Amino acid sequence: MKTGLMKEKNDYVIRVLDSPLEVNGQEWNALLAQQPTDGDCGHGLNPFMRHEYLAAMHQSASATPATGWTPRFVTLWHGNSLAGACALYLKDHSYGEYVFDHAWANAYHQHGLPYYPKALVAPPFTPVPGPRLLARNAPERLLLVKAVIAWCETEKLSSLHLLFTSDDDVAACEEAGLLLRHNVQFHWTNTVPAYENFDDFLMSLAQEKRKKIRQERKKVEAAGITFRSALGKDISNADWDFFYSCYERTYYEHGNAPYLSRDFFQRMQDTMPENWLMFVAEHEGSGKKQKIATSLIAVSAHDTRATDCFDTEKGSQKSVLTAYGRYWGALARVDCLHFEACYYQPLQWCIEHGYHSFEGGAQGEHKMARALLPVKTTSAHWLAHPSFADAIERFLAREGSGIEHYMQELEQRSPLRQATAADPQS
Repeated sequence: MKTGLMKEKNDYVIRVLDSPLEVNGQEWNALLAQQPTDGDCGHGLNPFMRHEYLAAMHQSASATPATGWTPRFVTLWHGNSLAGACALYLKDHSYGEYVFDHAWANAYHQHGLPYYPKALVAPPFTPVPGPRLLARNAPERLLLVKAVIAWCETEKLSSLHLLFTSDDDVAACEEAGLLLRHNVQFHWTNTVPAYENFDDFLMSLAQEKRKKIRQERKKVEAAGITFRSALGKDISNADWDFFYSCYERTYYEHGNAPYLSRDFFQRMQDTMPENWLMFVAEHEGSGKKQKIATSLIAVSAHDTRATDCFDTEKGSQKSVLTAYGRYWGALARVDCLHFEACYYQPLQWCIEHGYHSFEGGAQGEHKMARALLPVKTTSAHWLAHPSFADAIERFLAREGSGIEHYMQELEQRSPLRQATAADPQS
């Protein structure tokens, strides 16, 4: 199914497509490259909004109607030019989203109203902030979100949800009258001027925190564990296979089937290898090294050393290079191995390669002890039913106040070193 709607007074046309494969990949990525968020010194795009990523979700059967993700990619055309686009999915459940609305669905059910299907605008299974409403400028971004709302009304959907939105998306959604919801993630940020090395970074922390990190790293080292990293095409087929065995096992140990198939990661290896960094933990035993754990990190660029992102004369950062903690798994239990694989190794790599930030993914207050500090994330919501829209607006006001207090509490527990005599630099 393809639908076309002519917009009023201007020659914009909306086309809703049944598959990401119906969207020209080069045109999509070119539009993505114009977005003002996730600046990458010109080296890359937000990896999770790349056409290759979204297409792989579909082609690998990870996000399809069979798994509850029915694609309806909305495109905005001005003549023959792609002026706007968003990855929209019809959902018949709320899994794999990381912004929780199960209570909303239950309230609809209790009142005899259908909540599903609903419309979701976000890359599947990916709680990473980034652009959701791809557009050439602010007026076209607003036009796009209004067109999406109109389409949802035509389809008689209960609601529309845009998750982990960029600042520009938030502005468009607010202007269109959507409700905003806030949550908290934990991100690490490099300093300006940048840290020289991992020890330099540790010296920015309170004595108790840096002592704990050193102790945790020593435990892993004492267990005979070493790490190696591989970036892009240097990640071997054997490493990808080993990663998936760890990833799959971790999900099953928690009582769930993995969201993503092996074929999805094969497509990542084939179509966008430059966006992946892998750490492999190896144990020395019986005269040979044995792989026991791995973590997979997404990166927005892959230079050997991205010093061109720093203005050394002014001592400031010209643009942002970001790494994203994504997946991990282990075949053996070693004390503190998770912290080493998922935080310390990636942070050390980010420092050595001039990266500005490391995003730790959804939830996880424990990440603060590893110097990942709280940041507010935003989602935007439209509810078709006026009474439910009013009720959820009141709920979000109360929830938002709680988030503000939570952020204030977290900021008071900052792991960063305070310049006092009680905290010697050691």
